Amino acid sequence: MGTIENGHDIPLPLSAQRRRNLPARAAFFWLGAGWRDLGNTPLPSFIYGFAVFLVSLSIVWGLFRFELDYILFPALAGFMVVGPVLAIGLYQKSRDLETGHPVNLSRMIFVKAASGAQVWYTGAILCLLMLVWMRAAVIIYALFFGLRPFPGFNDVLAMLISTPVGWAMLLVGTVAGGLFAAFSFAISTFAIPMLLDERVDAFTAMGTSISLVWNNLPVMIAWGAIVLGLFLLSLATGLFGLIVVFPLLGHATWHSYRAIR
Repeated sequence: MGTIENGHDIPLPLSAQRRRNLPARAAFFWLGAGWRDLGNTPLPSFIYGFAVFLVSLSIVWGLFRFELDYILFPALAGFMVVGPVLAIGLYQKSRDLETGHPVNLSRMIFVKAASGAQVWYTGAILCLLMLVWMRAAVIIYALFFGLRPFPGFNDVLAMLISTPVGWAMLLVGTVAGGLFAAFSFAISTFAIPMLLDERVDAFTAMGTSISLVWNNLPVMIAWGAIVLGLFLLSLATGLFGLIVVFPLLGHATWHSYRAIR
């Protein structure tokens, strides 16, 4: 991209190329575009969302079944880290709608990314990041409450909201979780759509994603707040809301990539 001056194409600096100067309200237009894609041939999207709901519910059940409930909260937060990888089929549907290709569930499940295996390599990196966050959360708990068995949610909530140690842990955990969330959001939000759409390697895609987010902070902060709010709404419905929310956000994310890239 560049500007035309005196009949010559003058290339802009890379940072300027990646700045779109979109207002924060543009995030709501992405959400609206995602809603239109969801309503266009909706069955594959709802099946996709239902599958994500079942997998999420199975993981939560497994954590309680094997007495790993102490990592439930960081695991739920980690879901947002790997969510962009899980949504690749939804990006494919939005891409097909954009190009006029017939939409079908098979293409959404068996995605053929332009970057090949690089997209799954990125997925592995994001899964590793999620595991690091879960381990960090356990360490933070141990630093404040010592090496004691997890007492259960009722007792933990009482400790967190009624003791100075609990308040300190909430503060440190929120800051640490926020840093993990911001980093994972920056490296993944555009990387997976880019790997689907272009022949690039994983690190180029993640680096470009960070640059695009950094150079478009107002709209990306608004978009991150929308994603977080809808995810919390899904949690409030016992994850059932993921059936609609996950495909909605997946389609909308594709439009955010197309708007900024």
